[in-house]
Amino acid sequence: MIELNSKIKNALIKIDFIKRYEELSNKFNAERTPSSNRLVYIEGKEVMETIQALGYSPLFDAKEKLYKIKEEQIGKITLGVHIILQDGMVDLVWVVRENGELLLGAPWGTYSRRLIDSSYRIKKPIIGTYEDLEEILKITFKMYEDFKNVLTGN
Repeated sequence: MIELNSKIKNALIKIDFIKRYEELSNKFNAERTPSSNRLVYIEGKEVMETIQALGYSPLFDAKEKLYKIKEEQIGKITLGVHIILQDGMVDLVWVVRENGELLLGAPWGTYSRRLIDSSYRIKKPIIGTYEDLEEILKITFKMYEDFKNVLTGN
């Protein structure tokens, strides 16, 4: 498995990423929302409105089949968030570039394997309602803001 860039690794550790992602995963788990109750068919307009209500400019990438927020440029660093909604699960990706070089662009699930152990797994959060999705996104964006501030020194 590819080693995390040291700036990325330090920022993830500083914001207590593993603990926070585990809490999110444990709260929105299969026990709470069994497969028969998962929100599988997503209304794109609802997702876009939710992201916008949380203060971000959403885009939908039809080719990649994901939602993303408009990338931010802070100094030499460009940051973005990709949200993949599939089979009632939320997969999250932070995209970080420095001077155009990709430092991070993998799903959250790989971060724990890169930080702890290649066999360490944190399950994707599961959604049963749009309210679940909104709560997950609120937590995600709070983590993103913390990560962004640590990474850019703000």
